[in-house]
Amino acid sequence: MSLVAGVDSSTQSTKVVVCDSETGQVVREGRAPHPDGTVADPAEWWHALTTATAGLLDDVAGIGIAAQQHGLVALNERGEVVRPALLWNDNRSAQAAADLTAELGGARATAAAIGSVPVASFTVSKLRWMAEHEPELADRVTDVLLPHDWLTWRLTGEVVTDRGDASGTGYWSPGEGRYREDVLATAFGGRTPRTPRVLGPAEPAGRTPDGKLVSAGTGDNMGAALGLAIGPGDVVVSLGTSGTVFASAEHPSADPTGTIAGFADATGRFLPLVCTLNAARVLTSTAALLGVEMAEFDRLACEAAPGADDLVLLPYLDGERTPTLPDASGTLLGLRRDNMTPQNLARAAVEGMLCGLATGVDALREQGVEVRRVLLIGGAAQSEAVQVAAPQVFGVPVTVPAPAEYVARGAARQAAWALTGQQPDWHLAGATELEATDSSAGERIRHHHREAFTQVHGG
Repeated sequence: MSLVAGVDSSTQSTKVVVCDSETGQVVREGRAPHPDGTVADPAEWWHALTTATAGLLDDVAGIGIAAQQHGLVALNERGEVVRPALLWNDNRSAQAAADLTAELGGARATAAAIGSVPVASFTVSKLRWMAEHEPELADRVTDVLLPHDWLTWRLTGEVVTDRGDASGTGYWSPGEGRYREDVLATAFGGRTPRTPRVLGPAEPAGRTPDGKLVSAGTGDNMGAALGLAIGPGDVVVSLGTSGTVFASAEHPSADPTGTIAGFADATGRFLPLVCTLNAARVLTSTAALLGVEMAEFDRLACEAAPGADDLVLLPYLDGERTPTLPDASGTLLGLRRDNMTPQNLARAAVEGMLCGLATGVDALREQGVEVRRVLLIGGAAQSEAVQVAAPQVFGVPVTVPAPAEYVARGAARQAAWALTGQQPDWHLAGATELEATDSSAGERIRHHHREAFTQVHGG
């Protein structure tokens, strides 16, 4: 039995799974935390990786790294980190994104060039911010990497990336399959720092000092798609620190509204994606406000009727990426003395989070993506209240795969692919199938959410 390891270096932690390369069966796992925040010293990721893999990799033949997208790792000519990495959830570059889009000819021209309209999360926006606000540091930058690129480089000494993660930078075009150095120069004051070589889906990055094969790696959403082996009609909704909605597509997208990011995936196809900043933390923050643990929060939310007696939460607690409202805050509407209960507040939090993501499902559908079912993953997908409300809000059958580290699993599957040259056929087991029992309730919930949004933020 040949073994492969997959690594998920996320915002909050590093997770590692070691799998049978033929079946995908997990034989052992490891984990280590990351410091909280919107900036990070990449050395913390390396420390977490070495901690999480301690004693796990001795008999492993291949390793794949998937990591949080967009993070800016800026290096000088000696390979030293110039400043702490700006992570995807750092919103200081919101204005830089808007200014850059205008300079590139507006949203339509920008989407046509790079597949997306940049927002604060994108690497290109962070480069623009750095050039404007930290020019002395920017002048020292010779190389720009993403988090997974940096970890792969530490493992192999090779500065490489994959098309999936590269497509989230804002200066690599999925449609053209190349870096847009003109966009990079516009963002970075006329300069074009070196960028990693882009590998094909099954192309190895190199080897570790002890001879283990390292695959190209990818971004976390691309890793999850690979780990779930999604097909036509499948739309993934991931409820983690951020919320993401994505599907596999045969052709690149270029949405001038900026709702859909036109990414590539880790297989040679494309991954149109909608991202929200506010997902699982909406639930944990509301539970903290109510002074209850998550199990009690779940019970309260399940006791409330669908629609939370017309209580609506717009859960933009950390600003928002989609819709682009970086300076927004959360808003609770419809509060009356007779509906002011812990049960309704808990239910409104669940429904508010899901409605934001359902808007993303609608956006993919409007771009021609077939939506036959939603695959619900991430920590909050295991919430009973979420599982009760999700089929109503999404309006299609919902599949909840068994709890697993799907990003890490996808990275391991990529490692097996690089090792053998054949994409392995790993099956999912133990999924829960959910059907909506009252479609009209979901329509009412979505309607009230849209009305609330229009009232607070306009049409």
